[in-house]
Amino acid sequence: MEAESIGPVSIVLIALYCAIFAGLALFGAHRYWLVYRYYRYRERVPREAPFPDSPLKVLIQLPLYNEKYVAERLIRCVAQMQYAAGKLEIQVLDDSTDETTETVARIVSELQSKGVSIQHLRRPERSGFKAGALEWGMEQSDAELIAIFDADFAPQPDFLLRMVGHFSDPAIGMVQARWDHLNADYGLLTQIQSLMLDGHFV
Repeated sequence: MEAESIGPVSIVLIALYCAIFAGLALFGAHRYWLVYRYYRYRERVPREAPFPDSPLKVLIQLPLYNEKYVAERLIRCVAQMQYAAGKLEIQVLDDSTDETTETVARIVSELQSKGVSIQHLRRPERSGFKAGALEWGMEQSDAELIAIFDADFAPQPDFLLRMVGHFSDPAIGMVQARWDHLNADYGLLTQIQSLMLDGHFV
């Protein structure tokens, strides 16, 4: 009795199955690794860092590309940021090709009239995409610290007051804050996504 040969379609399906299985196995192993690290370091409590007597100058960068639905929320949140007078500047790095640009121009003009140190910046060309926009903006500022918020962020007014003190330690070069979720309870999908992100940050 002769064994039937496996055709090319079957080989492709078997290879695909094995690849998916291996991916899921790696993902599961990574989850176990996160749980292990959580239990190992669960006694560590993030320390509060007092706000320095002589705060450093901070540049907030908001890179945008066709974000007409969330651009205004982001800009208005950042404009309410609490910090030392004269030590904060905001750059809206707008590479948009849609009506986001008009929305940003209107809001920035309004905030500038209220005394907010904010600029609406557009590059001659979109080279380097988001990273290119951030680098281009940095070259136009003398700030010592930089805070970056994506378009879907809504930072709290005291964000900088809680972060900047950590840089009093010369060994600290970067601080990453934990994310929270505006729509975690919206539906099953957002609940699952928030659970996965929370596990990562914990």
